[in-house]
Amino acid sequence: MFDQSLTRFERISVTLTFAFSALVIGFLVLPILTIVPLSFNADSILAYPIKEWSLRWYRVLLDNPIWGTVLRNSLFIGFFATIISTVLGTLAAVGLNRRACPGRGIITAILMLPMIVPVIITAVASYFFYSRLGLANSYTGIILAHAILGAPFVVITVAATLEQFDNNQVRAASSLGAKPLHTFFTVTMPQIAPGVVSGALFAFVASFDEVIVAMFLTGSEQITLPRQMFAGIRENLDPTIAAVATIMIVVSLAILMLAQVMADRLRKRNASNA
Repeated sequence: MFDQSLTRFERISVTLTFAFSALVIGFLVLPILTIVPLSFNADSILAYPIKEWSLRWYRVLLDNPIWGTVLRNSLFIGFFATIISTVLGTLAAVGLNRRACPGRGIITAILMLPMIVPVIITAVASYFFYSRLGLANSYTGIILAHAILGAPFVVITVAATLEQFDNNQVRAASSLGAKPLHTFFTVTMPQIAPGVVSGALFAFVASFDEVIVAMFLTGSEQITLPRQMFAGIRENLDPTIAAVATIMIVVSLAILMLAQVMADRLRKRNASNA
């Protein structure tokens, strides 16, 4: 378990570090996971201890057409928002990676604003802006707003991937007469694809879980899954929300694990090319 070269003090330090890290992770994660057992509670009241286990609320979830509608809305909005944010974020990261890019620091700071500015400010600003364009309470408006929120995740992941990319390959392709667009899709894109996919996955999660902007920009036909959950908590504590929350946790974990797999592939590819 331990390296034999470590001293007793070093082994104790490593053990304490692991124990402290486990406590911190548990403190952060356990409050989220407490909703999972409640989704299997047969009682109509969400409370511990659980007296009887049941799949009752999952059956209610499947039988209620409202949840199916809002799920389709979330997937539809998240899909197109992810495409837009991935394309724009990738292009922005590639442009910022060039040494000749003027004002790189300022542009990067502007692109990161959606992650820094409180979401409520973004929601209010988006509402007034899209209202003047006639895009409030429309799929177009919420998709564009979610694309803005997801783009910084793509910029960060693709930029990190490009840090290990050898730009001499682009110069070599150009010297052989390749057009910039052809060079991008045949040289650059295959090598940064794991970073692009990881950024797209994070952008989708950002859209799929977002609720505040959706409350301002969606109408009755564009209600998303998180907004429906918020309405259920505000008006009446529906135990079905626990089942929905559990499904969202599983989906988010699956997406994050997929992003980690893509990152591992990138590291192995870079190690093999080195």
